[in-house]
Amino acid sequence: EQDISAVDTKDRNPKIARQIMRSYARNISTLAKKTSILADITASGDTELSMDTLDDYIGALEKLFVIQDIDAWCPAIRSKTAIRSTPKRCFSDPSIAVASMSINATALETQLKTFGFIFEQMCIRDLKAYTADFNSHVSYYRDRYGLEADLVLHLEDERYALIECKLGSKEIEEGAAHLCEIHRLVQEANKDDNQVPLREPDLKIVLTGGTIAYTRPDSVHVIPLACLRP
Repeated sequence: EQDISAVDTKDRNPKIARQIMRSYARNISTLAKKTSILADITASGDTELSMDTLDDYIGALEKLFVIQDIDAWCPAIRSKTAIRSTPKRCFSDPSIAVASMSINATALETQLKTFGFIFEQMCIRDLKAYTADFNSHVSYYRDRYGLEADLVLHLEDERYALIECKLGSKEIEEGAAHLCEIHRLVQEANKDDNQVPLREPDLKIVLTGGTIAYTRPDSVHVIPLACLRP
């Protein structure tokens, strides 16, 4: 009600701020374009909003550390036109997204797809918190061929980990396959003498909501999110 205007002493409408947060929450962990978010907010006809105004509100929410999008990782392993570069829509804490959608734990139990997106945000939050001393940053990889790594954790010394976030155990195989394919593409790209070699991933990780940590024969580490907590 107050912070959206107080953050930079510019008068804003709290109702519009809530609508933007709700739309962002519905598009959490996706590559939704701002045009899609704007269309979502104005679809009912009750709210008139320009793109410039939307940008202004998003900027304020970023200053308040409510919204924290992550950028794409664009290594030279695919054609530039193949790599998705739209920011991934994220909150600083997934609880804000849950509150914005007015859903509770019981509702999430029946909306597992939505819970999967929330779980990814939990992974982002914890990775940022526990690697802050390493001057780390987080990105994502996705191309138009459907190959993805939900997260790429970069450390200051150029080491990096490819990470997939899978709430259920049934999705681990798919996530591991994606990570191994990206690793293979890096190795293939490094055979090209005309480009600067790209460091191979130091770790390949599938973060899960499970309870058992183990390393697969393909060197992918399966790690329950709870294991990151000290």
